[in-house]
Amino acid sequence: MNAARVRVVSQAPLHADRDYVLYWSVGARRTRANPALDVALRHCRELGKGLVVLDALRVDHPWASRRFHTFIMEGMADVHARYAAAGAVHHGWIEPLPGQGRGLLSALAARACVVVTDDTPTFFLRRMVEAAARKLEVRLEAVDGCGLVPLSSPTREYLRAVDFRRALPTLLDGEGPAADPLDGVRLPPVRLPADVERRWPATPVDPRGLPISQLAPVPLRGGEASALGALAQFLDRIEGYEERRRHPDDDGSSGLSPWLHFGHLSPWTVLDGLRSVAPGPTQPFGVSKSAAAFLDELVTWRELSFHTAHIRPGYDQYSSLPKWARTTLADHECDPREAIYDLDTLAAAATADPVWNAAQRQLMVEGRIHNTLRMLWGKRVLAWTKTAPEAFSRLVELNNRFAIDGRDPNSWSGIAWCFGRYDRPWPSRPVFGAVRTMTSNSTSRKVRMNSYIKRWTP
Repeated sequence: MNAARVRVVSQAPLHADRDYVLYWSVGARRTRANPALDVALRHCRELGKGLVVLDALRVDHPWASRRFHTFIMEGMADVHARYAAAGAVHHGWIEPLPGQGRGLLSALAARACVVVTDDTPTFFLRRMVEAAARKLEVRLEAVDGCGLVPLSSPTREYLRAVDFRRALPTLLDGEGPAADPLDGVRLPPVRLPADVERRWPATPVDPRGLPISQLAPVPLRGGEASALGALAQFLDRIEGYEERRRHPDDDGSSGLSPWLHFGHLSPWTVLDGLRSVAPGPTQPFGVSKSAAAFLDELVTWRELSFHTAHIRPGYDQYSSLPKWARTTLADHECDPREAIYDLDTLAAAATADPVWNAAQRQLMVEGRIHNTLRMLWGKRVLAWTKTAPEAFSRLVELNNRFAIDGRDPNSWSGIAWCFGRYDRPWPSRPVFGAVRTMTSNSTSRKVRMNSYIKRWTP
């Protein structure tokens, strides 16, 4: 394991005389190719201790809904069986009411030799880990398992994808995690503390009874098993990806983002799969042209987004956009709009644009938008809103409410790109100023989407 991936969050001591190693799983909710699990198991071997995995789910975080809870809980069921087979205790706990999970981590940590968790800039998770570190009286290590490039590797912020892409060969971490660290492992037996079993029992929970939004689940199953199945299906059709991904009618995108977002699938697992089925000369990964086109999305764009979130404070705020973009959008704030739609009209896919409506309906039902249309979806909202900051906040709300991979750095970057991030100034246009424009008519001429629109039009 690259030592640069391990960050000591709490300088409290490691207690070798305690009962177990605690892995607090908050980002990489998987058992395969998981750097944090690698570190936790190393501690188990060195200390001769068993492993307890805390996999808790709150109800009071922003945009909590039955859609996201269901996906995460399905993933919990997958890892529970794998941990049990290795002799580890997996404590999957669903908070029934806000605040009822308070004290659970501390109670488990009180009997832990060391606590290991995931280091990720996603959503509120880093703030949660930092707050926990101030309360625990035991060493807390946060391990970066976000991507092939360690978060600590770049020493500066990359403002353009082309610059990040050029630097990749020097930034990549050659030491990936174990493909399956639980394979053949049998850990010393361990039990949960009695007060934890009594106060926070891992009982079955129906998300329909929780005080969260009852937004319907997506027609996908969460968890490692489903993620690996989706990856296998994608690998079967990887050749021709660079052309097929463009057309909504072909639906050629990978569809892996939900499992990547919730940590059910590792980018190392994806890379290994691509190398096995599509080897080739394209560097730095040694894959075919089609596989390289996908890796540019998985590595260049996804990891650039994570590094922006890691380095730039307020990366998810309108104020973090490039100054030139904010200036030009402000200069054109008074330009006439072709239409103005409120948030409810947008959420209901009730605009006069059939292409945009189709994309929004796919988001409402499937929790995703085809990659080609996702950028158009954002650009059109900018054209239909009185001010750019208001358009930004509406896109955040729509994306984070409906998208199964919303609240992810990659998702935030997709929205920010619509307002000029990672881009350059273009010839000035009404409303957009120097920010790149996109229209439904121009997109319709470039890609095949007649069947797509028919499918998503009532």
